[in-house]
Amino acid sequence: MLDPDLCRQARLSRDARFDGRFFIAVKTTGIYCRPICPATPPKESNVVYFDSAVAAAQAGFRPCLRCRPDSAPDSPAWRGTQTTLERALRLIDEGALQEGSLSCLCERLGIGERYLRRLFQQRFGVAPKAYALYRQCLFAKQLLHQTTLPVTDIAYASGFRSLRRFNDAFKAQIGLTPREVRRESTERSPELILRLAYRPPYAWESLRDFFISRHIEGLEWVDERHYGRCIAWGEARGHFTAEHRPDRHDFLVRLELDDLRMLSPVVRRIRRLLDLDADTSVIETHLTQALPGLPLIEGLRLPGVWSLFEAGIRAILGQQVTVAAARRLVTTLVATLGEPACESEGQVRYHFPTPSQIAGSDLTFLKMPESRRETLRRFASFYRQQADSADEPSTWTALKGIGQWTADYATMRGAGDPDIWLAGDLGVKKALPSLNSHDPAGAAPWRSYLTLQLWSQSSLSLQTSSRPTSSRQASSRPTRSR
Repeated sequence: MLDPDLCRQARLSRDARFDGRFFIAVKTTGIYCRPICPATPPKESNVVYFDSAVAAAQAGFRPCLRCRPDSAPDSPAWRGTQTTLERALRLIDEGALQEGSLSCLCERLGIGERYLRRLFQQRFGVAPKAYALYRQCLFAKQLLHQTTLPVTDIAYASGFRSLRRFNDAFKAQIGLTPREVRRESTERSPELILRLAYRPPYAWESLRDFFISRHIEGLEWVDERHYGRCIAWGEARGHFTAEHRPDRHDFLVRLELDDLRMLSPVVRRIRRLLDLDADTSVIETHLTQALPGLPLIEGLRLPGVWSLFEAGIRAILGQQVTVAAARRLVTTLVATLGEPACESEGQVRYHFPTPSQIAGSDLTFLKMPESRRETLRRFASFYRQQADSADEPSTWTALKGIGQWTADYATMRGAGDPDIWLAGDLGVKKALPSLNSHDPAGAAPWRSYLTLQLWSQSSLSLQTSSRPTSSRQASSRPTRSR
């Protein structure tokens, strides 16, 4: 529940830490804004607070053209805590209702249509398709503001199959036509450049250093202010470079993608990779209360991997070896099997290999035990054959050579799960004294951030692990941080 007094203080101070956690609707103008909106603050008697943009729109308010609520970071709070709803929202944001029907979505979720509709009515007051439509229109509004893409291309990129349908839906949902929004915009770029906001603080240096020590040549690039990589989503291919701008609390993302239909889920994946929607002030307050005396790095973010499949492959290659050795193995895998993407400054860039490419190779070019190669092929074959269910790491442990640590590590980095506790990790074990005998279970639902905080304290996070005597031991009980 929103605290009106806290919301009032946050909006009057334009505190960026509350950006996206709630929205301010003004009854006299019919507009809703972000807490950081530069407009003159309205009287409190004319204000209504909402915890999501969808809820504000459902109440009849349209988004502000100055602060652009479509650009605000998402808040985990408005998504709720129910696993089924959370998964449904993720699938919808990835285009499940653009590419398929509601019944197909329910089949993937394992629930009935009536139950899913009830979940959305209870949480947002709208049907699943209405929620999806509004999110599509908000993304289109962001593209209208920030790019010079033709309106037809924006409709296509937002998941609409016809310009007429896009214009009608946009007018109904946003209250303006697409051309009226574009006429109001003054910050467009000739390139496909998006500004992705976050709530401060943001420990960029820690995230950057983590990426630097693990980045794969040809696939990723990192420097003082930038992180970028080659990306694939379905049949779409491209690459992006994100530039950190701490003074604006955002990343400037330059993106190339050969299929604009995939633009929305790709942008959401970039947000997850950089952990832009985390509310670290809430997370760290919880950790401090649950584990008194624990030293914390302020604004620490989860360093993401592009996909669960890639995270799983990297975790398997990292079993029983140092971070540097794992990085060399992944680099060799990408350079040997990866599809060439483009050439930059004389260097060829590659996409991460697909399940079919790995499953179809003997992998003899990888200098490691044959049992590990078999695990890689087995895992890739599983992904190739079980396309609909493979992105559930809980099913991975049935495969020989993959234990709970590998599945949990991949879930934390490949899916951005905030509540993973890597109890068997050597770096975590090394830092356990800093918990002062407090139970780490008290850190739920933010144990992934606790894991990362402990890694940052452990001098062994980049050192060699102890080496179990079998691949099954290695996969089931890894003893190092990766």
